[in-house]
Amino acid sequence: MLTAVLSLTGALVYGAADFLGGLAAKRISAILATALGAASGLAMLLVVLPFLGGAWTAGDLAWGAAAGVAGTIAIGLLYACLAIGPMSILSPLTAVVSAITPMAWGLVVGGERFGPLGAWALALALVAVVLVGFVPERGAVRPSARGLLMAVGSGAGIGAYYILIAQTAEASGLVPLAATRGVTMVLGFATAGVLALVAARRAVRTIAGRPDASGGSDAPGATDASDADAVAAARATRASGIRLALWCGVVDVTANALLLLGIRAGDLSVAAVLGALYPAGTILLAAVVLRERIAPVQWAGLALALAAAGMLAAGG
Repeated sequence: MLTAVLSLTGALVYGAADFLGGLAAKRISAILATALGAASGLAMLLVVLPFLGGAWTAGDLAWGAAAGVAGTIAIGLLYACLAIGPMSILSPLTAVVSAITPMAWGLVVGGERFGPLGAWALALALVAVVLVGFVPERGAVRPSARGLLMAVGSGAGIGAYYILIAQTAEASGLVPLAATRGVTMVLGFATAGVLALVAARRAVRTIAGRPDASGGSDAPGATDASDADAVAAARATRASGIRLALWCGVVDVTANALLLLGIRAGDLSVAAVLGALYPAGTILLAAVVLRERIAPVQWAGLALALAAAGMLAAGG
């Protein structure tokens, strides 16, 4: 089934985008990384869309914009809940909810039906989502009610993105993704700007409240040199973060294109469940690039994911 191939491929590519975004967020703020990624993704779309075609209609752009709002809120909640932790519980919870929400929509509202093999494959894929998304943590504590609500909200937001983007017409091609990237870019830069303004005001108040400490330095030349080195290092780190964020946007929009094509090629429920396996791409890249260890439970999840995808591709 083409849907299974496109969706699983899209999930792996999306995981690669998350990997790049995570590296970028360590160098610059997560919000700024998201905004820059959306900008580069939008720029890429605007370059390739004239060659790919697609109808620019108000309806499809509106669905795309609504999907962009849902996706941006979902990512914001995801970052917030993972910051609260524990990731070992909240990460797979988010992934499962993001799979179940559109799957339920497709089965109940969309009238999608599956044979016994397809039903088993979807169940197997959901188990794989949990195992792949599991992040081993030592001494993990119980999640708070706030963390659980944020995780469920994030998963529901991602699921809503699938449902909304699935409403676009096939004739629109990848045009709706331009609206999603545009909305994410505007919201991201606006939020980053507000946060930067708040931080600047706090810094001014802090400096104004300090006593005058201009008593001089024993080695002003050495101090100036160390300050210059620190500034240069900070600028280099920021520049690398910006580059990573821009590349993240290109990879991310590629993943979204594959997922959108997967939705249109078949059933929303299949595309959503396999699309929720995006952590697989992240952990595989982390293992190859950063030499991070893949937990046995995650290897089991990857194996189950391939088995479920094979069952669905076989016509389940």
